[in-house]
Amino acid sequence: MIRALALGLAALGLLVAGSVTGVAAVALHTRGWGFALLALATLATLLALPPGWTTRVAFALGWEVVVLRATLAKGPGGDVVVSADLAGYALLLVALVVALAAVLTLAVRRREPRGEGPEESGRGASSA
Repeated sequence: MIRALALGLAALGLLVAGSVTGVAAVALHTRGWGFALLALATLATLLALPPGWTTRVAFALGWEVVVLRATLAKGPGGDVVVSADLAGYALLLVALVVALAAVLTLAVRRREPRGEGPEESGRGASSA
């Protein structure tokens, strides 16, 4: 139970960290140095986190929600936060890389069919 609580708190913390990083990404994506900083910081964080739903995916989800919401948002005067120019498309490309990196690096669990363990199949022990 303590492990599940710790994983939940870690996931919540990484979700918040991803959201804060996403806000910084939206704020700085139009500046050259800002875009380089956001891309390096985001991708370095993804690589540093171990693959998993409560680690890498939680961070990426927090980042993606903020960035994609800002991309779709329009202000009262029709203003947009992420414009349809090179900087905006580059931010969307980073968003695609973040989503793919989080999902494609998840570990696949392989299960043995029921009753096919080494004891039952006859491969594990000699019957002589």
